[in-house]
Amino acid sequence: MTVTFPGMPSPAAGFDEPFEMLAGCHERVQRTLDLLDRLVAHLQQHGSDAAAQSAARDVLRYFDIAAPQHHLDEERHLVPLLQASDDKRLKATAERLLADHRLIEQSWAALRPLLQALQDGAATQGAALDALATEAHHFINLHGPHILLEDGLAFPQAKLRITPEQTAGMSADMAQRRGVHRP
Repeated sequence: MTVTFPGMPSPAAGFDEPFEMLAGCHERVQRTLDLLDRLVAHLQQHGSDAAAQSAARDVLRYFDIAAPQHHLDEERHLVPLLQASDDKRLKATAERLLADHRLIEQSWAALRPLLQALQDGAATQGAALDALATEAHHFINLHGPHILLEDGLAFPQAKLRITPEQTAGMSADMAQRRGVHRP
């Protein structure tokens, strides 16, 4: 039986719609986390085959490149809007988002070498498979509440508080950091 792990299309929103881009990134994060979960199940059934190596490569690429940019977008533009609020709940939300980002980074630092070894062809079985599964599930579980908090509270509240000038600056910064030249 051939197992395929489909790729992930880019979010449809452009840099002129930065909040929609952030939401689109959450869809990609979730699809990549689903891929990681399927990878763990695949390893348990089929071992470290070419399909597993390819899936590990896709997960590594997303969480090494796109996800750190996404967190930086939030920390540079979304978090300050929440911190500037007079609402204590929003200030606490900003601090929670920052703390979540640090926890996610720590979890990725533990998971990444395991995926790298798999991508590089190391057999993943026994203790190595158990470690990968444990770290993968921890990483996956950190994201659920974090994304819900951002989508349900942080993004809508930041969007209410941002000025058109700040939105333009946010758009320009997001594009520039990704090497996209805009007119």
